[in-house]
Amino acid sequence: MKKILLPIILISSYISAQAPAGYYNGTAGLTGYALKTKLHDIISEKNFNWNYSDLQNYYNQTDLDIYYDHDISNTTLLLDIYSEIPGGPDSYEYTSTQMIGSASAEGQGWNREHMMPQSTFYSNYPMYSDLFYVIPTDARINQLRSNYPYGISTTTASNVYYTFTNSSKIGKSAIPNWVYTGRVYEPIDEFKGDIARSLLYFAVRYQGKLGTFNYNNNANPASDTNPLDGTEERAFEPAYIAMLLQWHQQDPVSQREIDRNNKVYAIQKNRNPFIDNPGWVNAIWGQNPDNVAPQTPLNLTSVQNSAYFTTLSWSPSPDPDVIGYQIYQNGVLVATTHSTSISIDHLTPSTTYIYTVKAYDNGYLLSSDSNTVSVTTLASDMYAKDLYVSKYLKGSSNNKGIEITNKTGHAVNLSDYRLSIQFPSGSNYYFPAPYELEGTVQNNETFVVLNPGANFSCFTINQARFITAAPQMTFTGSQYLELRYKSTTVDAIGTKNQSNSSILSNVSLYRKNTISQPNSTFNISEWDSYPTDYCQDLGGTLSTSKLITSVDKTFKIYPNPVYDNLYVNGETEKVRTAQIIDFSGKVIYTEKDPFRNKKNISVQGIPAGSYILRLDDQVQQFIKK
Repeated sequence: MKKILLPIILISSYISAQAPAGYYNGTAGLTGYALKTKLHDIISEKNFNWNYSDLQNYYNQTDLDIYYDHDISNTTLLLDIYSEIPGGPDSYEYTSTQMIGSASAEGQGWNREHMMPQSTFYSNYPMYSDLFYVIPTDARINQLRSNYPYGISTTTASNVYYTFTNSSKIGKSAIPNWVYTGRVYEPIDEFKGDIARSLLYFAVRYQGKLGTFNYNNNANPASDTNPLDGTEERAFEPAYIAMLLQWHQQDPVSQREIDRNNKVYAIQKNRNPFIDNPGWVNAIWGQNPDNVAPQTPLNLTSVQNSAYFTTLSWSPSPDPDVIGYQIYQNGVLVATTHSTSISIDHLTPSTTYIYTVKAYDNGYLLSSDSNTVSVTTLASDMYAKDLYVSKYLKGSSNNKGIEITNKTGHAVNLSDYRLSIQFPSGSNYYFPAPYELEGTVQNNETFVVLNPGANFSCFTINQARFITAAPQMTFTGSQYLELRYKSTTVDAIGTKNQSNSSILSNVSLYRKNTISQPNSTFNISEWDSYPTDYCQDLGGTLSTSKLITSVDKTFKIYPNPVYDNLYVNGETEKVRTAQIIDFSGKVIYTEKDPFRNKKNISVQGIPAGSYILRLDDQVQQFIKK
C-alpha cells in the first residue's frame, strides 16, 4: 500500500509559514541553554491546559490517520505509532470511541499513553494532559511498556521480551554508554524522530520543574528507568541525549508532525519548537563542555533582609560557559538560578542562616564556594509571609476563577506552588493530583487562574495567567480548595472533609482589604460575599499614576519613539524582569532575565501607542510607532 507520509526537513523560510509571526521573537543569536531557556519562556507563557478526559475527543483533531493507508479526505481512524505499519495494512485500527482501560492482547482497544511516564511528574497537571506527549496507542502495548523508557533494544533473542505486530519491541537496553540495563521500548524507525522531539519538548516546556520530578530514585542506577538527570538545562542523562539526537537526525520532521503541531497549537496555544525549527535541537544539546571548573562568584551579600525572606546578590563568575548558580543554606542546596541575585523565602523569623553560592557551567562542573554571608531574619515585618488567595469566583456553568496575590516584598518562584481540591468518595474524601503553578510572580502583582470555558463580564480568558480544566478548576461550590507550597497548606477556601456548599456555592468571595496574610484555616469573616458571576477588578491592575510619577533615571532607553527594538543603557545585567504595561495598567509583555545576552527589548507585534517599560522597580515611558 502506498505510503504518503513524506519526511520534510524544515528550513527557516518554511518555519514562518507554520508558527505565527513573532512567536519566536527573542531567539535570534541564542544557542545552548540560553536558547533553551528562551524557548521555555515562549512555549510556557500561556497555555490552555485541558482535562485528561478531554483528550479522547481532541484526538479526532490531532491524531487521525490520513497519512498512510487511508483516504486522506475521509477517515475516522486514529494513527497509533505503536501499531502503525507504514508499508502495508495495519493489523488492527481504532476510532476514538474504542478507548478502553486495559487489554489482554493487541487489537482490543486503545488508551492514552504518556510518552514521558506519568510517574515522572506524579500524574500532576498540567503535565498530565499535555497533548504534545500524551497520545493514543494500543492498550496492550501501552500496558506492557509500563514506565520503561524508549530506547535501543538488544537483538539477542533471549533478551527480547515482546515483539509487536509492527515490529516494535520491548527488550533489554542496548543504549550505548547508559548505565541503565533494564527494559526499553524500541519503536519502529518511522517514529523515532517523532518520539525524540516529543521528549525534548517535555524538557523545554517543564524546565524549572524537572528537578522536582521523580528521577534516579533507585539505589541501583542500572535499574532506574527514568532518563532525567535532575538538571533543568540538560534535562536528560548524556547517553540518553545522544540517543535522542541520533533519532532526531535519522528520522526528520514529517508532514504529520507539522500538521499535528499546528492542530495542538490551536487547542493548547503553544508549539513544539523542534518541529518548527529542527536545527534548534543540535544548537541546544550539541555542545562540547570543557573539563575546567568555573571561577568562584565573588562579593556575595544580602541586599534585603526581612522576617520570612532574604535577597542575596553576588558578582558573576567571569567564565563564559557559566549557565547558573547554586545557593546553599547552612550547607544544603536550596535553590538554583540563572541570575546573579535571588530571594530565598519560607524562612523563620529571628533565625540565623549561613549562605554560600557556587557557579556551574554547561558541563555541570562546580566552582568553589563564594564568601560566606550570615543573615539573621527580622522578628517581624510589613510583608505577607506567603502568597494568598484574594478572590474566589464560583459562577454559572464554567465561570470558575481564582485570583492569587503576592505581597511578600519579593518576587516569588511559583514552581513549588500548587492548587489542590478535595472531592467526596462515598462517605470519605480524597485529593486528586494537584495543578502545579510555574513561572515567577512579582511583588505587588496578582494573577488569575481560570477554567478555559469561563466567560466573565470583567475579565477575558486571554488576560488570565493560567488557564486549566484540571479538577482544581471544576469546582461546584461544595469542595474544599487550597493553595499549597510543596505539601504544606498556605491558604484555604472552605473546610476539609465536609461539604462547603452553604458558603461556597454560587458566590464570589473577595478578600477584605484589611486582610494581607494567608490563612491555612478558612475564616469567612475575612471575605466579602457577592452574588454568582460577580466580577470586578479581577486580576488587579497596576497603578499607572504611581508608575508614571516614579520614573527613574537609572536607565536610559532609545530610540523613543520606537518601531522594533527598544534599547536600554545602564547596569542591565542585574535586571531580573522586564514588563511592558499599557496605560490601563495591563501587563502586556513580561520577560525574565531580559538582558542576559542582549541589550534590547523587542516590541514587535505590540500595537502603536504609549507604554511604560518597567525594569524591576524602575520605569520609563515610551511610544511605540
